[in-house]
Amino acid sequence: MTQRALDSSGEQTPGSPRPTKIDAGAELDPVHPVELPPSGHPDATGLTTAEVAERVARGEVNDVPVRSSRSLTEIVRANVFTRFNLIIGVLWVIMLFVAPIQDSLFGFVIVANTGIGIIQEWRAKKTLDSLAVIGEAKPTVRRDGVAAEISTHEIVLGDVVELGPGDKVVVDGTVAEADSLEIDESLLTGEADPVLKRAGDPVMSGSFVVAGGGAFTATKVGREAYAAQLAEEASRFTLVHSELRSGISTILKYVTWMMVPTAIGLIISQLVVKDNNFKDSVARTVGGIVPMIPEGLVLLTSVAFAIGVVRLGRKQCLVQELPAIEGLARVDVVCLDKTGTLTEGGMDITEVRPLGGSDEAYVHQVLRSLGSSDPRPNASLRAIIDAYPAGGEGGGKGWTVTDAMPFSSARKYSGAAFTETDGTPSAWLLGAPDVLLPDGDGTLTEIEHLNEQGLRVLLLARVRGELDAPGAADGAEPTALVVLEQRLRPDAGETLAYFAQQNVATKVISGDNAVSVGAVAGKLGLAGAENTLDARRMPTDPDEMATAMEENAVFGRVTPQQKRDMVAALQSRGHTVAMTGDGVNDVLALKDADIGVSMGSGSEATRAVAQIVLLNNSFATLPSVVAEGRRVIGNITRVATLFLTKTVYSVLLAILVVCFQVEYPFLPRHLTLLSTLTIGVPAFFLALAPNKERAQPHFVRRVMRYAIPSGVIAAAATFTTYLVARHHYSGPGALEAETSAATLTLFLVSMWVLAIIARPYTWWRIGLVAAMGLGFLIVLVVPWLQDFFALKLVGTTMPWGAVGIAVAAAALLEFSWRLVGRRFGA
Repeated sequence: MTQRALDSSGEQTPGSPRPTKIDAGAELDPVHPVELPPSGHPDATGLTTAEVAERVARGEVNDVPVRSSRSLTEIVRANVFTRFNLIIGVLWVIMLFVAPIQDSLFGFVIVANTGIGIIQEWRAKKTLDSLAVIGEAKPTVRRDGVAAEISTHEIVLGDVVELGPGDKVVVDGTVAEADSLEIDESLLTGEADPVLKRAGDPVMSGSFVVAGGGAFTATKVGREAYAAQLAEEASRFTLVHSELRSGISTILKYVTWMMVPTAIGLIISQLVVKDNNFKDSVARTVGGIVPMIPEGLVLLTSVAFAIGVVRLGRKQCLVQELPAIEGLARVDVVCLDKTGTLTEGGMDITEVRPLGGSDEAYVHQVLRSLGSSDPRPNASLRAIIDAYPAGGEGGGKGWTVTDAMPFSSARKYSGAAFTETDGTPSAWLLGAPDVLLPDGDGTLTEIEHLNEQGLRVLLLARVRGELDAPGAADGAEPTALVVLEQRLRPDAGETLAYFAQQNVATKVISGDNAVSVGAVAGKLGLAGAENTLDARRMPTDPDEMATAMEENAVFGRVTPQQKRDMVAALQSRGHTVAMTGDGVNDVLALKDADIGVSMGSGSEATRAVAQIVLLNNSFATLPSVVAEGRRVIGNITRVATLFLTKTVYSVLLAILVVCFQVEYPFLPRHLTLLSTLTIGVPAFFLALAPNKERAQPHFVRRVMRYAIPSGVIAAAATFTTYLVARHHYSGPGALEAETSAATLTLFLVSMWVLAIIARPYTWWRIGLVAAMGLGFLIVLVVPWLQDFFALKLVGTTMPWGAVGIAVAAAALLEFSWRLVGRRFGA
């Protein structure tokens, strides 16, 4: 299992496969099962195959699903059993009994739309589930004296599970072995400080390792585990909790309140006041109620989100919650962790520079022994091991490890104590120079020049006393500088340029030296990379911290708690913040950010709290996620205007009919035709089209600013044509002629709304609008379609009058849209 190990400067970097410590100097390859050496602990070799089988038979297995996407039954229920489907379903059944089949077409459209919604969400579910399996972390478990990776759901009661930096505790248990094991339980208790664990101490599922290593025995598995229910619920496939969907729900709530009294008034008007033929009155009443419902809007939003998941899935991007696509599109600040995001995991030693007359050969010996002392080498130590391989088991040339101190984010250094070949004891620290050296030390100036070149510098210092003595670092004697060069990600520069073009501010937040990080960011072309700030000088006041965050682009020596505070400070200024990271030191910030983005090879803890996981570990995938979110939001905002324009003019037409005591001008078939050509078909294509517009807040207000004037103008123009036609036509067939003229005006006005929404024009958008116009023209000229839809223009005066009214309405539409755009912004 490839883990990400903490390097000595405070970052977490992709290292080589994590070995497993059983005895000093013993290492295991975690990919291939290896027989374990004996240990003093009775559980060292784990359960036998027979014991595992016995526990599985008793049901003592960790059977909590890794993730819980909606089942097919839940998907069907959510798409079929809606408030508006119920209303339309009742109206559809009524129409099947009282009117020809063409007046019941609206019901078949709803069936088709619902079917499309179910199919698309089912596709999204399969994509999501398959990606979740790919991204699932597999803990290392000891069985029959062998350490091997298994799936989380295969763990049984009594299993011995190994732990290393970044590993998540997947079930409850008791510590069996501990090697400076520090566990962060903040996701469960809210306490940010890691807890030092010793043999016999309890560990809870949902916590994770921040330093050291060890193993624990599983005491509670499955749904009995402390965090099992929380984890299962947190990983559910969701379609809620987004401004877009909550905005649509708000709109539908108000539509329902408007629709009820309007529909009652329309029913009374058509059935009682006019005293028409009963079936015809029912048909026209239903024709007035159905178009008030923007039923396709909810389905289209679900389809757009689901297709977004499928598209991102093809790019190895796991969206753990669908609204995260929308959320990232609204982001205006991205906080990046340098290592693993801007740089690749590997590093190379470019120079070892002895200090104070230290013997170079002796320094190399110390580095060789330090490399052998850590069973879980991080990227920095791996570079040292590659440059100075161990000369023998347990260290080079007879040095014996007597004590070891794993890296901690709080300390920003690691260390080890040895008994040298001649029996002399020595203790050493390896870590951040500006932490180990006092302010004003002349060596810091030398290091500053190296950092300015984008090089990473570690200090090797000798401890005069015990390794874990209080203040050991304060009196450490500088011995050598270890200069490393990081490998830049080839695609990072393009991604930073993309965010700059989209007016998204980029902040690099790192545990490394600020000047060094700034140099790396500068090489990648980050705007403002020269504006660096050491987080140890960061103000603690939230408002002052927010100001510092806005004025600088690069921050170094940042602690995990500071990362969290920085995110909160930016949010306090109204920013929508995304945080990327892969290490356990990023978890708190990822959890609090509006959108958390984790690398697929990052620690399991980061993947658990992130809404988006980049399974290909490529920061360059983020622009695709942003673009997908902008496509969904921008397009749904466009098509929502179409749907709600129809709702507004339908409600107003019904009110005007009640007030003027006239027959409702349309049958259901007329509005089904209009809705299909001016809303349904165009909305489907427009919702899936490319769209790079930056997402804007206040979805409901933005949509209603355009939908209300458009609906008012459409209703006024249509009713004007209808009243004029009532005076123009008389005798048998007059109502059909009046309806045809009103339908022509409403179609032309609705087409102009579509033409405005389709801007800016491309060849396919022009083709889409033209095709819808051609479809209506075919209905008007083909005899059997005229009969089917009861549409036949009579004479020339009234039809041309209807066109003239529509042209005037179109001009008024243009004026109103431009007025709204100037007053409120596009």
